Amino acid sequence: MNRTRYSNWQLWNMSFGLLGINFGWGLQMGNMSAIYEYLGAKPDAIPILWLAAPLTGLLVQPFIGYFSDHTWCALGRRKPYFLAGAILSAIALLLMPLSSHVFMAAICLWILDASVNVSMGPFRALVPDLLPEAQITRGYIFQGIAIAAGSVASYAFPYILQHVFGMSQAAAVGSSIPMIVRVSFWLGAVVFLFTILWTVITTKELPPQEIIDKLVKKDGDTRSVLREIWDDIVNMPRRMRRLAWVMFFSWMAFFCVVLYFPITVANNIFGGKPGSATYLNGLEWGGVCLAAYGVFFLIFSLVMPWFARRFSRRTIYMTSLIIGGLALCSIFLVHDKWNLMWIMLGFGIAFASMQTMPYAMLTDALPNDKLGIYMGIFNLFIVLPEIAIALGFGFVMHYILHENRMLGVVSGGVFMLIAAILALRVQKRPPAMMGIENK
Repeated sequence: MNRTRYSNWQLWNMSFGLLGINFGWGLQMGNMSAIYEYLGAKPDAIPILWLAAPLTGLLVQPFIGYFSDHTWCALGRRKPYFLAGAILSAIALLLMPLSSHVFMAAICLWILDASVNVSMGPFRALVPDLLPEAQITRGYIFQGIAIAAGSVASYAFPYILQHVFGMSQAAAVGSSIPMIVRVSFWLGAVVFLFTILWTVITTKELPPQEIIDKLVKKDGDTRSVLREIWDDIVNMPRRMRRLAWVMFFSWMAFFCVVLYFPITVANNIFGGKPGSATYLNGLEWGGVCLAAYGVFFLIFSLVMPWFARRFSRRTIYMTSLIIGGLALCSIFLVHDKWNLMWIMLGFGIAFASMQTMPYAMLTDALPNDKLGIYMGIFNLFIVLPEIAIALGFGFVMHYILHENRMLGVVSGGVFMLIAAILALRVQKRPPAMMGIENK
């Protein structure tokens, strides 16, 4: 099928919803461990408190992918799932900072993570749905830019509220959660909905022939749906199977950083205890560092087309993971808060490639009529590492790392280096075949 080339503005419109998704997701990633500590959770209990959310994602992703492949309605093929996920996520973001107990916060996290999964898989499938082969990598780079922009905004927003708008760090009345965190989450709900609506309104989907053909036929029952999903998991293309292992370990690294970097800064670098002014200042600086990582992520996403014209996707992916892994391991050498920025530079470079290269490497290995389900299955290798960390890392933190949060971040660096080694097993394609225009 001949597909129309998209302008940069059109590519931005179809990616804009990811800014909102990652504004909401970034608030979750940057603040949930601290919220749990505000509500009285111990460091070794934090991983298990994240467990319900990825378990839901494990169930949601393949089914959302399957049904988005088989959907066509007035809104389109993928857009109904963007919108449903946005509405549910906004509700969770509104309720999260009102939590009065660890259990309530965990329920809100469960709803939010499940809802983000409803939107994310179909978003990844939208690029190969609409774009010609020559624009596939560029489409994913625009998605990476939107993700980076949302991450920067979410991580920096509490700092901006305090230092630009003068909002106090004090806890809200009747709560142990600061008002800054509440306002950040509530704004996140607005941004999430607005950006998704922008993409839904400005991006037109056309029904591909395989959807028209399937609409003529009666869809199978639940058993046949489950059988088809299972068959697709078992028969994953070889490149996808190898990329999945890289994804698994690189996202293990990411979740170690999410769980332990902000509280490592507060405890190990600033020397604060939960509830103290020093601890709050450390968490605030941790947010600034994560915002800086988002800026580095954004900058590298912008220059990635230049690298993609000169190097293979695999080379970019593997090198970026090595840089990120070494950066995370080097936190042992940090004694000054400003030196944390070097770590964020390396982590930002790695995360930019994680958001772009594996998807660009994968799409040409997938059948067009199964893009949604395979993207859903592929995204399981973001969810499965979160489950692995939630189930196993509490034991590691307590009995092996002896509650040393900094060692949790170092563990993330080790996982990322393992991912870089595994990337060597993925078949390399020459730059000319990478879907980047050569001018």
